[in-house]
Amino acid sequence: MSRVVVFGSSNTDMTVRVPRLPAPGQTILGSSFSISPGGKGANQAVAARRAGAEVVFVTAVGNDDLGKDSLDLYKREGIDVSQIRIVDGVASGVALILVDEDGENMIGVASGANLRLSPEDVDHLPESLFREGDVLLAGLEIQIETAIRALRRGHEAGMTTILNPAPAPVLRESGLRGLLSCATVITPNQIEALSLAGMASDATSEPDCKLCTDHLLAMGAGSVVITLGSRGCLVRTAGGMWSIDARAVEAVDTVGAGDAYNGALAVALAEGRSLLDAAPWANAAAALAVTQRGAQSALPFRPSIDQLAARTIAR
Repeated sequence: MSRVVVFGSSNTDMTVRVPRLPAPGQTILGSSFSISPGGKGANQAVAARRAGAEVVFVTAVGNDDLGKDSLDLYKREGIDVSQIRIVDGVASGVALILVDEDGENMIGVASGANLRLSPEDVDHLPESLFREGDVLLAGLEIQIETAIRALRRGHEAGMTTILNPAPAPVLRESGLRGLLSCATVITPNQIEALSLAGMASDATSEPDCKLCTDHLLAMGAGSVVITLGSRGCLVRTAGGMWSIDARAVEAVDTVGAGDAYNGALAVALAEGRSLLDAAPWANAAAALAVTQRGAQSALPFRPSIDQLAARTIAR
């Protein structure tokens, strides 16, 4: 079985459903409240596991009820939790989420124990975790230095390394180059891609995606995949640029779409598919995720992804 090693955050999501997202300073009365597992790293680990890979998750949780519940859930999903750090005296991560009637969301995160996963922790991980031919997927809801150290160890070991640069970091150009140069593939959404490339986002005109990806490749990224929501994704390599259409679905909740995409993309690449073959399959996973409410609860399983991906077209 292919293996994906995920470095990222573990949170508990606390979600309020509202008729519309509030403006600054505005209070909106919601219709329901729920508590569910989340965190981009955890979501991506579950997504990769359900998509068919062996998954090792590297994160940090507090020695509290939320952390213990998270560990139990990962074990039930079949995820290897042997490298998860348990931190005493620090709360586990929490995300506060508002979701409107159209499925759009607004999220605030208290990182807690996630920020205690350090570069030194990465240094102490066993060599066997960084296995040539496997895929390493890292996000930025942990310390950036920790993500860089993990990506470098993976790159040096001959792994395919995926950076999901969310949230988009604010770095000097030298630091950004150091981050991007560790990644075989980066997977920003459009806003994150423009931010990384130093390009302003203009709501009145369509951004120049070719220019944006030119900048990102020049700064060291191996390949770029820009996720575009209902418009699918854009794949850019040294050999060209391709647009991958999404399947038309009725969106209920977009919270976990990007995580579904990244987890599935990691699995496809771990199975030896090219990036251009992997992207439509990941697109199908993201489309399925938005048809259900919640983050991890909405992440699709392999048979459903295969079925929808068979109807996804690249152009």
